[in-house]
Amino acid sequence: MNTHSSVDAEEETLLQPWKKIYPSEIDWSLPIEKRVLQSLIDDAATAYPDNACTIFLGKTLSYKDISKKIDEAAAALQKIGIKKGVRVGLFLPNSPTYVIYYFAILKAGGIVVNFNPLYTVEELAYQVRDSGTDMMVTLDLRTLFDKVEQLISDGVLKRALVCSFPSLLPGTKAALFKLFKAKELARPLASPVTDKLLIESDVLEVGAVPEPVAIDPEKDLAVLQYTGGTTGTPKGAMLTHYNVYANAEQVSRWSPHLIVGEESFLGVLPFFHVFAMTVVMNFAIRKASSIVILPRFDLTATLKLIHTAKPTVMPAVPTLFNAILNEPKVSSYNLASLKYCISGGAPLPVAVKQKFEALTGCAIVEGYGLSEASPVATCNILDGPTHEGTIGIPLPQTLISLRDLEDSSRAVPIGEKGEVCIKGPQVMTGYWQKPEETANVFTADGWLRTGDVARMDENGMFRIEDRIKDLIICSGYNVYPRQIEEAIYTHDAVAEVTVIGVDDSYRGEVPKAFIKLKSGVEATPEDILAHLESKLSRIEMPAYIEFRDELPKTMIGKLSKKELRQAEAEAQTSAAGSAG
Repeated sequence: MNTHSSVDAEEETLLQPWKKIYPSEIDWSLPIEKRVLQSLIDDAATAYPDNACTIFLGKTLSYKDISKKIDEAAAALQKIGIKKGVRVGLFLPNSPTYVIYYFAILKAGGIVVNFNPLYTVEELAYQVRDSGTDMMVTLDLRTLFDKVEQLISDGVLKRALVCSFPSLLPGTKAALFKLFKAKELARPLASPVTDKLLIESDVLEVGAVPEPVAIDPEKDLAVLQYTGGTTGTPKGAMLTHYNVYANAEQVSRWSPHLIVGEESFLGVLPFFHVFAMTVVMNFAIRKASSIVILPRFDLTATLKLIHTAKPTVMPAVPTLFNAILNEPKVSSYNLASLKYCISGGAPLPVAVKQKFEALTGCAIVEGYGLSEASPVATCNILDGPTHEGTIGIPLPQTLISLRDLEDSSRAVPIGEKGEVCIKGPQVMTGYWQKPEETANVFTADGWLRTGDVARMDENGMFRIEDRIKDLIICSGYNVYPRQIEEAIYTHDAVAEVTVIGVDDSYRGEVPKAFIKLKSGVEATPEDILAHLESKLSRIEMPAYIEFRDELPKTMIGKLSKKELRQAEAEAQTSAAGSAG
């Protein structure tokens, strides 16, 4: 039981030196109106109807076009039984379809559940069951449809709405796709579960508008965003309409130099990821900007798009910046249109930041957040001095408190390590149907505990130094060691396994598995990887596998990661010294 009193308001004020350097053009204290999330698209379509909203593989849809399609889709969803509180999954690559159905679900009164298209059927099944997803929206691409079909066939998912991928393309491209890439298209009407499938073209009605739904922005959920939080078990962060709307507004206020109605965002990060959902899609729409969308990341396609479409804003993860730097032909592309690059999802190496800025003349501004905060909590100043290696200062209406690692009721002095704790309108209401985990992730006085350890300097800049949680951040994606360990444990030869994240120059971190085999049994790394193919997504697959006779344990016999992390860090330091 804590014997220390909670931090009071006066003490917190003393620990906010960042107020001294807050941009003069941004009012931290200005309240954020409590609005429904779909008001973002309604506002943009009203004020800038003819502006391009999405640019996808050569086809442009204006805000007026998108708004009309959202209304028609929302009316169709209501017609097939989607009402207030019903969870609807989005199993989609970046595309106008994602934008349309994200807002259509909200207008129908439903809750968006984001699904990773790279997940295995097993991983999808867990999330469908845990969230109580009623229906999945997907495209007629085999890579997606086959998994959805399996979920329905297994009795995990009730039904799915299948949208047309070729219809997203310009006329000639659509015809050519059907002709030359027919093998990539599914045939829903020939599916053994066709009675559980709804075809988008059959349910849409031209000019239809949805019935209004009464939504309380502060209480009603808009999005269930799955995350491991501070443990490896995926949980649905419950984000209300106000949580997500407020975060888009906060990021917008943070960038007063971006002109409403005149910017263009590069949409290469996957929208199902919370960083892209807010900092690409919702942020761009809040600024009535165009979103130049790539269905998946391809380095050459990305560079060509920057060269030809000339986006002004590129939110990205450090891996993407690094990939551009390492492209031998990068000098043949014109990247001069970029005004701002926003880095998130993983720590940005200082060397990558410096080299990219030297190459492009465009500053990379690093921010920080997590799914439980919709996600952005802090950011470096866009038009100010750069503070390399820091995550910046709190966004408007956001407070950061560094709490004692042993007693979360106590704030630590400036310059000392503490757990990053957050308060603000973007902070989730809790984890879906997990009251115990929800209680554990908040301090007694209501601050969100992030599991990240940071220091704050005398200027109020925060620098992440460590993580309490075992999370591995690989190319900006959360990878949970426990899930990898459980998958490896299903191999008959494995006695014990521990997975940690090790540094990787390209992806930031990658999983490394340490395995003790059962006595008298043999296995190779290739055997283990082959076994994992159907159980883990590509990003979760161990990059390294090391067999050991014994794995380190704590005094009570629990497998310990600390010694392995230390040995890996020493090995990397030694290797760097030898190279030098």
